[in-house]
Amino acid sequence: MAKKSAGGSTVAKATALAAPLAESLGLSLWDVVFEKEGAMWYLRIFIDKPEGIVIDDCEAFSRPFNKILDEEDFIEQSYVFEVCSPGLGRKLRKEEHFARFKGDEVRVCLIRAENGEKEITGILEDYTKDSVTVSGREIKICDTAYIKLNDDADLFEE
Repeated sequence: MAKKSAGGSTVAKATALAAPLAESLGLSLWDVVFEKEGAMWYLRIFIDKPEGIVIDDCEAFSRPFNKILDEEDFIEQSYVFEVCSPGLGRKLRKEEHFARFKGDEVRVCLIRAENGEKEITGILEDYTKDSVTVSGREIKICDTAYIKLNDDADLFEE
């Protein structure tokens, strides 16, 4: 019996299984995340398409992929499976994400404040595997908690 995978290999296996299904449905696979929140593990598959994702897209992907997950049975621990849209304030994590949104406004949350700043908002000008340039400022990827599109959600928070 093959050993079931955890962590990064779970993401790789789920990605390999999800990509062909997404493509067959006219969707793109934005990201796959396997993470623990509190006591629960979550396998989140983020799908996208140019005109945006609706609940029917999530359902169309979820039903057959759930069967694939049951058949493959490669995740050792119990988990919650979710299919999601990356949303307006989507996290940029892969090279193709940064390439697609070069020139757009992003929010960078730093792990530790630099010069009194914990969050930087500006135009994504450049990306390498080690850093991003936002409005003329080079920021090391390893110093960031996340980089995501600026959806202006904070304008409505009190």
